[in-house]
Amino acid sequence: MGCLKEMRDTPSFAIPPNLKQHFLRTIDGRQIHVAEVGQGHPLVFVHGWPEFWKSWLPVVNLLKSNYRCIMPCLYGFGLSDKPDEIDSRIDADFHASDINFIAKKLCSNRPILIGHDVGSYVLQSVGHKNPKNYSGLIFFNCPTTSVGRDWVNYGHVNEIWYQSFHLTDLAQQLVGFNQHTIRLYIEYFLKHWSYNKSAFDLVLDDWVENFSQPNALIGGFSWYKSNNEKRIKTLQGDVDMPLSKISIPSAILWGKHDPILKSDWGKFVEAHFDDVFVEYANNSGHFVHVEQPELAMKFINQNAQKWVI
Repeated sequence: MGCLKEMRDTPSFAIPPNLKQHFLRTIDGRQIHVAEVGQGHPLVFVHGWPEFWKSWLPVVNLLKSNYRCIMPCLYGFGLSDKPDEIDSRIDADFHASDINFIAKKLCSNRPILIGHDVGSYVLQSVGHKNPKNYSGLIFFNCPTTSVGRDWVNYGHVNEIWYQSFHLTDLAQQLVGFNQHTIRLYIEYFLKHWSYNKSAFDLVLDDWVENFSQPNALIGGFSWYKSNNEKRIKTLQGDVDMPLSKISIPSAILWGKHDPILKSDWGKFVEAHFDDVFVEYANNSGHFVHVEQPELAMKFINQNAQKWVI
């Protein structure tokens, strides 16, 4: 474990002129939006909340010359299909099934999966169930079930209020009242969770437009609904530890100043991985790939070069 030499840099959300966008239809008929660009070994990026495919652009713009970068929107997010109401089935295993489908459909070589926030849980599910299909896993911050009661200890309960709020009917009505309320709500998290408070300033309108789509809030809220029962069990001391560790080579770059997925939780990851390497980004919060894309690019590249022969 250690820290990469780093600087704070300005993210570029420029859309590459050769970027392709298309849809894949799942076996059960749902349409998943995919953006992709570049050539080379495939990297599949799995976003978190409140995000969609565009949040990967700052790091993808630095990688596309050497890698094929595939950026799906999870079901319920971005331009992918969305449920009509909050659906507790949409958990990490649900999304992992879609990621496996996408990788099998689009990648002839074993891709590297890169995940953040919700995506970190999805990658862990994939890692347990389909380890032979992937060259490696890269995480930008990586919560595990071993965090346990630390979700509420040491004052952290003050950070997770939104996860309960998202389960209420009021959340959809209040946050989704109009574009102004959506802007206030989404901007709060983008700034509060970032160490670089201006990281998303240039694209805030894109985020507001994205979450103003019909049912666009429901996808994210469904994620928190799907985890509610597990979280309650965890707080009661019933930690759901996996039967075996993830065998895929893995690497984590954790923002030192992440207020929601605390960097101290890096001490838990070795209980979940056979082969894991952890670095810390001193000038980042929750969104390492946006706040320090140059550092994120170097981290991805140095690990990809080890795993891809």
